[in-house]
Amino acid sequence: MTGLYGVLGDPIAQSLSPLIHRGWMRTLGLDAEYLAMQVPAGTFSDAMQTLTGRGAKGLNVTMPHKHAASAFAATRSETVSRIGAANTLSRMEDGAWHADNTDVPGFESDLARLGVGDLMGRPVTVIGAGGAARAVVFALDRAGASITLLNRTLDRAVQLLSDLGIEGHKPRALDEGIPPLGSKGLVVNTASLGHDGDSLALPESEGGLVYDISYGPAAARVLGPAADQGWRTADGLGMLVGQAAESFRIWFGQQPDVDDALARCRHTVDAVS
Repeated sequence: MTGLYGVLGDPIAQSLSPLIHRGWMRTLGLDAEYLAMQVPAGTFSDAMQTLTGRGAKGLNVTMPHKHAASAFAATRSETVSRIGAANTLSRMEDGAWHADNTDVPGFESDLARLGVGDLMGRPVTVIGAGGAARAVVFALDRAGASITLLNRTLDRAVQLLSDLGIEGHKPRALDEGIPPLGSKGLVVNTASLGHDGDSLALPESEGGLVYDISYGPAAARVLGPAADQGWRTADGLGMLVGQAAESFRIWFGQQPDVDDALARCRHTVDAVS
């Protein structure tokens, strides 16, 4: 019987997850299918009941359902319990669902791919305090980075750090600007700046890295000006593929070819940009 896997979200048509997972399933000869399923806000539990009845074995979850996925699952990883959001669900032997958050290892693995080494004590500025920032801040704190968290609303930055239960970092209002970071500085944009047509006001850098978790034109609006000011730049395609690879490993116990999937995604994104 073909195993059913997929990604749930709204909107979902733009998702690259089917391209990634179907490629790996085909290469490894797995008897499985992976579908993109549009699930409107407020209907997550109903959709999960239907998919459970259809024998689904593994699901990725994107916006706006990451908190609902955590609440729906019978068991959760420690990371999900800390962050309060899940993006990967796995069917257990008793038929119930277990929740993981693979955004964290996906971000960590992409930083490693980019040559970002020891983060202990390293100054990092994170832009945004929404849902996407939680995994990024959690990963950076775990690596020992010194984080400045900038958000348009200071209270939300303070609340995010409180929700994660981490201390010793600096919440600041976005209009205070990015502090000087030096050649080892790292800036991670999790906000919708590029989607809104905005860019970042950056200090000059020689060798620092600006990482935008978006990709395509939205990321280019942030990363283009950053490159002009001497920053190295990276978009979020690597994180996307990295989190997918961790989901795939959880479901199938095999490590897929990340470089091949990243090349396929890059070709697709460049073709439509």
